[in-house]
Amino acid sequence: MADLLEPAPTPDTLPYWEGAREGRLRIQRCKDCGRHYFYPRSFCRYCTSAKVEWVDASGGAVLLSYVINARPLPGAEAISPVIALVRLDEGPTMLTNIVGVEPKPEKLRLDMPLSVAFEQRGQATVPVFTPREER
Repeated sequence: MADLLEPAPTPDTLPYWEGAREGRLRIQRCKDCGRHYFYPRSFCRYCTSAKVEWVDASGGAVLLSYVINARPLPGAEAISPVIALVRLDEGPTMLTNIVGVEPKPEKLRLDMPLSVAFEQRGQATVPVFTPREER
């Protein structure tokens, strides 16, 4: 069941996974329209330009939506039960897990500020998010 925990990089996603292994959240930015996007692909999702680059994201995000998974898949019990959509400070939306907070609705406020953290899953390092202090 280790395959459930370990992502399989593709040529398009390899820089993302290499960045995660180094503790960096990497996303793509279009050199033509200047917009950031996620998930990784070889062209801009907004203007279809092939002039794209990998950049380090700030690591900040806000919680858009979540579900608390009360019945994890066998072999995935160690993964946080909070499956979430977050909006990165740079704009893209990302599917992830929320860690460092009790998996209870009263602890998970929509628009809650988050910071990226990294978790080992088998041989891979996966970006996850944790609540951050509001300023």
